[in-house]
Amino acid sequence: MKIKVAVVGLGKMGLMHSCIFNMMDDVELVAVCEINGLVRKFAKKMIPNIAFVENLEELKIMALDALCITTPPSSHFLLIKTSYEKKIAQHIFTEKPLAINNIQAEELISLASRTGGVNMVGYHRRFSVTFCKAKQLLESGAIGYPMSFKGHAYSADFLKAKTAKQAINRGGVIEDSGCHVIDIALWLFGDMEPIHASVKTIIGEDSEDEAYIEVKTAGGLIGELNASWCKEGYRLPDMCLSIIGDKGTLMVNEDNVQLTINGIKNIWYKHDLNDVVPFFIGGSEYQRQDQMFIKAIKEGIKAEPNFYTAAKIHKMVDAVNLMARSQNNENR
Repeated sequence: MKIKVAVVGLGKMGLMHSCIFNMMDDVELVAVCEINGLVRKFAKKMIPNIAFVENLEELKIMALDALCITTPPSSHFLLIKTSYEKKIAQHIFTEKPLAINNIQAEELISLASRTGGVNMVGYHRRFSVTFCKAKQLLESGAIGYPMSFKGHAYSADFLKAKTAKQAINRGGVIEDSGCHVIDIALWLFGDMEPIHASVKTIIGEDSEDEAYIEVKTAGGLIGELNASWCKEGYRLPDMCLSIIGDKGTLMVNEDNVQLTINGIKNIWYKHDLNDVVPFFIGGSEYQRQDQMFIKAIKEGIKAEPNFYTAAKIHKMVDAVNLMARSQNNENR
């Protein structure tokens, strides 16, 4: 029996997920919901034999199992809430972030718990072979006891931007790309809280373009997380985490993992780590992520990262923003 899926939103991510689901043997891509008529017209030529609708509630009559939501972040909360309340689909995957704050995230957790369905949020780097290898090395004690860590999410997306409009529309650098490095830190080290934070405006018009967060884990480990989309030398986005242990160091990014013990460095590149999938659309980690979502539905198991996991990120981001605003007020 195939899992019947509809995709909501047909931008870059929506098109990618639609193509992945359409290639999966155990999935039937039933429909795409897209508000823009021109986009619907173009997409019908690319993905034939499925329904294209304008409004979310038009999907209700299609007996769907699952929704994949890829619309702009500000719309996620209402779309997910409506999907649950109108019983459009029991299982929901949404691209990150889950919502725009922790209050909304907690409400969605409550709604999801009443359905008994699978829920998942698109923090796809958990499915990258390099980050999985780093987690394996860390848990095996390869660098001994972790003593500190640093992470960053850098890009030059708005390095020389003349207006802040596009940056503001993306919600700020923490919510846009910084949330990924927060998620990986939570995945590797467990629950943590910010103990110091600053957010800088570079472009202007109150855009949030750089952020620094000092965190402390439940076990007392101290780490630093940085995010910027105005970083010189980062034409392509880069996410990296480095960990210092009492026996060595570990560094991981999307291309490779480096383990250094007693001055001897071992490097694993993506092609060394069996980065193989049945077909390649967008990136292998996206396919593994979507496969996990479908597997969880079919087997009745919990998916990760889910709404509860994503809410931890919102809780931290809300705390960081509050901390940063308080600091800015003190400096005035």
